[in-house]
Amino acid sequence: MKILVADTSSSVCAVGVFENDKLINENILDNGRTHSENFMPLVDKTLKSTNLNLNDMDYIAVSVGPGSFTGIRIGIASCKAMAEFKNIKIIPVTSLESLATNEIGSKDVICSMIDARNNQVYCGIFDKEIEKQEEYIADDILNVVEKLKKYDNIIFVGDGSALHKDTISKLLNRKKIFFSTNNKQNANSLGIIAYKKAVKGEYCTADELVPLYLRKSQAERLKQN
Repeated sequence: MKILVADTSSSVCAVGVFENDKLINENILDNGRTHSENFMPLVDKTLKSTNLNLNDMDYIAVSVGPGSFTGIRIGIASCKAMAEFKNIKIIPVTSLESLATNEIGSKDVICSMIDARNNQVYCGIFDKEIEKQEEYIADDILNVVEKLKKYDNIIFVGDGSALHKDTISKLLNRKKIFFSTNNKQNANSLGIIAYKKAVKGEYCTADELVPLYLRKSQAERLKQN
């Protein structure tokens, strides 16, 4: 089983190739250029370096968000086009479960947090095997931390937790909490989740692929006001 994995949901543009549950090649760029410039050249580079092409892929796994609205759209549109052209099945992976996989098995609870600006975060709460414990949250950091008070032995991962580390530490001072230093999206973590989903038959067609935004974009919110 070969899986092309792609994540454009953050400032990082990450592409990799998995063979079953093993990463065989990965390329990551975080150079300030837009994903529309980076993504397809990175796909081409990653495939060529493994002496493979799209015809060899059984699945394309892509991050569907939440995160950067523009980045998510670029990744989804590009992966849809490739999947339709080559009739490849798609595995949707959320950026929250992918981030949590950076710390798979490390603590009883893994909390991934992505900064959504203005003291808002996107949050996912998982056990050590990356099984989701609650529905995804998009809310003010204070409200999110309140929901976490029933958990213990928690590791936080993601730029949202790094940004709000002081607030989290203050409000959960009676809990065992830890903060990851591995806070960026990457192809390896996304691929680990994608392989598990492929084995369980959790995939879709290009037409069925939809983004996970959790909240409206700033432009949409301003339009309503």
